[in-house]
Amino acid sequence: MTAYTVVVPTTGRDSLRTLLSALEHGIGPRPAEVVLVDDRPEPGDLPLPEMSVPVRVLRTGGRGPAAARNAGWRAAGTGWIAFLDDDVRPTADWPSRLHTDLAALPDDVAASQGRIVVPAPTGGRRPTDSERDTAGLATAEWITADMAYRREVLAAVGGFDERFPRAFREDADLALRVRQAGWRLKRGLRTTLHPARHGGFFASVRAQRGNADNALMRRKFGPQWRELVGERPGRLGRHTLTTLGGAAALGFGAAGKRSAAAAAGAVWLGLTAEFALRRILPGPMTPHEIAKMAVTSVLIPPAAACHRLAGEVRVRRPRPAAKAILFDRDDTLIRDEPYNNDPKLVRPVPGAEEVLRRLRAAGVPVGVVSNQSGVARGLITPEQLAAVNARVEELLGPFGTWQVCVHAEGDGCCCRKPKPGLVTRAALALGVRPRDCVVIGDIGADIEAARAAGARAVLVPTPRTREAEVAAARRDAAVAGDLAEAVGLAMGDRAW
Repeated sequence: MTAYTVVVPTTGRDSLRTLLSALEHGIGPRPAEVVLVDDRPEPGDLPLPEMSVPVRVLRTGGRGPAAARNAGWRAAGTGWIAFLDDDVRPTADWPSRLHTDLAALPDDVAASQGRIVVPAPTGGRRPTDSERDTAGLATAEWITADMAYRREVLAAVGGFDERFPRAFREDADLALRVRQAGWRLKRGLRTTLHPARHGGFFASVRAQRGNADNALMRRKFGPQWRELVGERPGRLGRHTLTTLGGAAALGFGAAGKRSAAAAAGAVWLGLTAEFALRRILPGPMTPHEIAKMAVTSVLIPPAAACHRLAGEVRVRRPRPAAKAILFDRDDTLIRDEPYNNDPKLVRPVPGAEEVLRRLRAAGVPVGVVSNQSGVARGLITPEQLAAVNARVEELLGPFGTWQVCVHAEGDGCCCRKPKPGLVTRAALALGVRPRDCVVIGDIGADIEAARAAGARAVLVPTPRTREAEVAAARRDAAVAGDLAEAVGLAMGDRAW
């Protein structure tokens, strides 16, 4: 039987009781444990029914669903973590189908997504705007309303990125990082019901805060991020044009330029009317719904543009100095000698000793993350590898951690760069979070491993570094001319 833990982040909604009752009475293998993570700033009582399954409650104090899910899976002791939202209702056979979904997965599949069903409105009524929005979950990719991950994969990539403060994009971000690290994701056969959401009059306006999270997605994955998550282009361009049209109309009007104000106002009115009609016509056409769509269609474009601008500014702010620096070994700290098994051949790169001395004097933890497939290939013995690494420390001083992958490329391990295992294990050994680390290396695999783990990265190119790797690093990380400059970038000071 496949052992699994159910993790549910919650804000104490009454629907949590329905979810837990469905798990209690479900057909099939029961979870080893249900971990409820109360993420309210002021936690209170939770609506818990009588349960024969062990239930544990954790508190995260309003840090958001990403932090809540991280707390949940890290506390779990099983190989699989099944994430459910607190407003869903698994079908009666959900446990049995989950077991079937997971048991059939090969080792290179990291996760299984459940099938989300959003009930249609009763009585043949056409759905409201908020109901249509909820219905989109049925076709969304990799949402954690019902998503089961291998725990080892979550550990390898560092879990959810807690810079996503809302229940928005944090699940897509995790899935993309998992796929970048070399794993696959599959849809399962189990089904989970997700009731339609019914927000207040201005719920659609408040939802525009998610545009700030879109800025972080673009920063992390590039302009093609929507394509990567299986989405069509959004309306931000039109919203921005609408906002500019309205602002221009007001500005020209205040300046007494009536013709220009009229032209700009016509642009604003036309775009706003098109947006409102696009939302009104598929709906129930009740007076309340029409009024809500008309008012919010005026407010959404400037709200979307402002939140996106704030997000772009936030993600471009200089990040704080690294709390730990992780170095690749060959061609970063020492000259590369292919499959070196002789300590006498160890030669530090220029400046390495001075850079490391200054980092240690400043109290910055340092570590090494290195692929050494020569062991798997039979070209280096473990004893020879240890002797070479000991010589590195003899010449360059001690490192807080050595994380070395001795596997070959086809071994399917979780540690070989560009997978993130070495980075996440090094961060754990140094007592910091991966996001607070900077990885310095000489090839694209070093940069990709850092990104997959949620760390920052600096590339120091050598003659063997490919031009495409340098171009990618300039776009997604940073590029330095030598080791001293790389450390300066990591510490937030080019002249460090």
